[in-house]
Amino acid sequence: MLDTLKKIWQLKKLKDQRYQYLFTQHPNELVSFDCETTSLNVKEAEIISIGAVKIRNNTVLTSESFYIIIKPEGVMEAKNVTIHGLRPKDVSQGVSVQEGITQLLEFIGGRTLVGYYVDYDIAMVNKFLKPMIGIKLPNKKIEVSGVFYDQERKKNAEAYIDLHMATIISKLNLPDLPRHDALNDSINVALMYLSLKARDNR
Repeated sequence: MLDTLKKIWQLKKLKDQRYQYLFTQHPNELVSFDCETTSLNVKEAEIISIGAVKIRNNTVLTSESFYIIIKPEGVMEAKNVTIHGLRPKDVSQGVSVQEGITQLLEFIGGRTLVGYYVDYDIAMVNKFLKPMIGIKLPNKKIEVSGVFYDQERKKNAEAYIDLHMATIISKLNLPDLPRHDALNDSINVALMYLSLKARDNR
């Protein structure tokens, strides 16, 4: 009931009816996505790249992936470059954040979003999206670190649970693609999600 009321309210607030496709359900598909940014502070951060990959019928579709570089409006700090590897000259030919988000929306549609600390990535998109179309992302979300935490707690309620991505990947015996690359992180998270889902079904 609450989800229905929220959907009705968001549709009323939607400034551009071309984006009604964000409310179209895709029951057999999800999208894993990640943003690389200039800061971890949502208020001051800018998006410099976005990566995403579709998950369909328990398969990561690397052939259906999305990656875009965005030109930030401010000056990038050197410490950020050491994390994500994107230099000022790499992003100088990037698209505007509005264009990048528009393309992302076309890719994700109304699919459920999967991520690692996905609330941050969603908050970064919403920061620019709401002024564009009047609403925040209406998509459902799945947090892989939360799924992992719940599974580990069931095994040992008293144990300390390390939620670093590298630890989760190692625990799940998955290959670890080079991180702090938006597309690689999206693929890593998609593989984590499927592995966690398989563990839940054992």
